[in-house]
Amino acid sequence: MSVLTDDALKAMIHNEGYLVETPEEMTEAYKKALIQILLVQADTELMSAPAYYMAACKAPSLNTRLSAYAIIQDELGHAHITFRLLEDLGMDKEHLIFGRKPNEFKNPFGFDQPLETWVELVMANAYFDRAGIVLLSDPFQNTSYGPWKRALAKVDKEELFHLRHGEVWMKRLCEAGGKIKAEIQRAADWMFPMGVEWFGMPDHLKRHTAQLEFKLKGKTNDQLRQDWLSAVVPLSESCGIKIPAHFDAESGHYVVDYHLPCDYDASQKQWLFDKPITWDQVFERWKRRGPTNEEYVNMFQRQYKQFMTSFNGGA
Repeated sequence: MSVLTDDALKAMIHNEGYLVETPEEMTEAYKKALIQILLVQADTELMSAPAYYMAACKAPSLNTRLSAYAIIQDELGHAHITFRLLEDLGMDKEHLIFGRKPNEFKNPFGFDQPLETWVELVMANAYFDRAGIVLLSDPFQNTSYGPWKRALAKVDKEELFHLRHGEVWMKRLCEAGGKIKAEIQRAADWMFPMGVEWFGMPDHLKRHTAQLEFKLKGKTNDQLRQDWLSAVVPLSESCGIKIPAHFDAESGHYVVDYHLPCDYDASQKQWLFDKPITWDQVFERWKRRGPTNEEYVNMFQRQYKQFMTSFNGGA
């Protein structure tokens, strides 16, 4: 096909439902926006694996550990799918996984935090995997990039298993009450605001709109955040877990009961609701990465280097 302008490609996508199938059909701006959104997904899937593994090792039984390992296997499979899509766009898959420095990964800040108990793994499935489903269901339904849309058919179904694992166990543990419910509450105290922040800055501050203009996704940050809140707030309330958010009947929206964004003490896993900050400060925190960023990246990069050394005869 002839070389398209950005405006012409946008018109085809929005007016004709056009699906882009190959790099040759893309403009440079489309390709750049696509790589950006795919890299975040790939890194998120990949970095969830070591985070979940450390917590899975503390599962209370063989059955619960095997369930966690099945989730980890899925996440690695999802990462492989997305890195393959990036490879089709001309990216070096091996470098992206094994050659980048830890602070170059683009995963959400939540997977730079240590998941120290099996309860935190359960809550990560309930809160963080819900964020994943919200973020991936949108392009599954709306994206203009055909290969990604088809790949997400498998990913979306498996992510639903992860979510159900978290929600079912969250409800069971809260029904038990006592010490275990208190542990759920402590996890929610830091993980719920982490999920709120997961979706990025509010729409009125958003500077880059290419992903929406090219219909790589269909919903805005605030719309996606509302989808997440509309699931997580009722779930938490039904379990008797206190969270700083509520449904506002007048506006018809869920609202958080603190200034978004606010400061976060990663060493204590504690949100400082009395210390509002700017989104620029949030981005600086994300760029610095969190306390387990290097440890988690080194887990798979170190094993890869050891394998390659062994494979090459110790050279």
